[in-house]
Amino acid sequence: MEPLDLSEYAWDVKVRRLTMDDFDDLVAMQQQCFPGMKPWGREQIESQLAIFPQGQLAIEIDGKLAATANSLILDYDPSLEWHNWQAVSDSGYIRNHHPKGDTLYGIEIMVSPDFRGMKLSRRLYDVRKEICRERNLARIIIAGRIPGYHLHAAEMTAREYIESVEERAIYDQVLTAQLANGFSVKGLIPDYLPSDKESLGYATYLEWANLDYRPGAKRRFHHAVEQIRVCVVQYQMRRVNNFDEFAHQCEFFLDTASDYKCDFVLFPELFTTQLLSCVEARQPGQAARQLSEFTPQYLEFFSEMAIKYDLNVIGGSQFVVEHDTLYNTSYLFGRDGAIGKQYKIHITPSERKWWGVTPGEKVEVFDTDCGKIAIQICYDIEFPELTRIATGKGAQMIFVPYNTDTRHGYLRVRNCAMARCVENHLFVAISGCTGNLPFVENADIHYAQSGIFTPADVEFARDAVAAECNPNVETVIIHDLDFEQLRRHRESGSVQNWNDRRRDLYRVTYEEDGRLFEV
Repeated sequence: MEPLDLSEYAWDVKVRRLTMDDFDDLVAMQQQCFPGMKPWGREQIESQLAIFPQGQLAIEIDGKLAATANSLILDYDPSLEWHNWQAVSDSGYIRNHHPKGDTLYGIEIMVSPDFRGMKLSRRLYDVRKEICRERNLARIIIAGRIPGYHLHAAEMTAREYIESVEERAIYDQVLTAQLANGFSVKGLIPDYLPSDKESLGYATYLEWANLDYRPGAKRRFHHAVEQIRVCVVQYQMRRVNNFDEFAHQCEFFLDTASDYKCDFVLFPELFTTQLLSCVEARQPGQAARQLSEFTPQYLEFFSEMAIKYDLNVIGGSQFVVEHDTLYNTSYLFGRDGAIGKQYKIHITPSERKWWGVTPGEKVEVFDTDCGKIAIQICYDIEFPELTRIATGKGAQMIFVPYNTDTRHGYLRVRNCAMARCVENHLFVAISGCTGNLPFVENADIHYAQSGIFTPADVEFARDAVAAECNPNVETVIIHDLDFEQLRRHRESGSVQNWNDRRRDLYRVTYEEDGRLFEV
């Protein structure tokens, strides 16, 4: 069997500036999103791009325009007609754009109906927030539609409707998303867009405050923080009847991680073996190869979920057959649509005996939107040379999906993960399975206590444990980590293991792509 072509499952997601080449698609999307409302004219978009191109944004998915956002910068003036979008935006021409102003005004955000439910508005709002931080702007002000109001207008006023949405009693596809992105309602605007029949002409006046804003500063105030948020799943193995049931369980954790605005989510090694409970029982070696037949569905599911929930997903690991050879492979599903893979390099005696797994031959380091990371599957973390190689390639964090049946096996993974943190000044997250799978040989019992570990020094968590699950309970842990803190620790920590290596006495030498390298 030939290796699967990952490009067939990858998505191509680009957040970029809007261009005039997008105009026809932009108008078509606007007519879909706001039927009955007058769409943008070519002269308006040309003017926006000429005056403030950085504020005109687009998301492109697989070559198709999926979402857009338009904005300008103004000086905040309480007497300005913020309720009148035509006055504030110069009827969409933004000739009143003030580069040295203190407020970003969002004219419009649109998401194509074909791509809704994928949190694309969050990506656009995140770019707008970054514009505020980079330019030291105090706030974002927007006026938002309330398209669900017409369904409730007979029973409540617009004010009561907005309060119900704020209290989560009613879902509004626009206002709910804005509240989730940190905006607060400052007022209600009647007759904002009389042609907006769904909102009955009403709009909300909302504001997001930039907590990094420094009055009088001419450039961005740089925090010495490079924070990422990590979610680790401790997953309970249970019988499933089909792949859809497995996917449903996984999506629960992905949705949870997304709700907490995580950057990464980590699943355990071979948690896909629960799919063996819904196929005909066979000898373990045959069962492992039968499990690999789910790989196309697995790839399709997780690649779509990474985009939908705006997450970088380490999808545990899965058996894959390539050229009739069985591998234990972990996949990284990027929220930009890219897919990377890491083969397990060290195979345990039981994996060889029961399943006939073949080892991989290369340490991969993945350059994500949050920094460089590596994946080491279970047993691999117990070999310090692999983490040395990954660190030499720039990795700042190691993700370890593992699967152990006893506390002794778990402790080997945990203790070695903590040692790798000390040796290389990096973070390590480990994720394991709990629960039982009766009648699934070599995957019948599980022991796990998943965690996130740090170097052992005064600036890090006590006991070098950033977060840790209770043992053998299905749960998640979520924790913020700071890559800039790692850099400072490597340079000025109490001990500097990486810098103090005696390379005159010993080195790690490895072969890759026919060449010899040293760390």
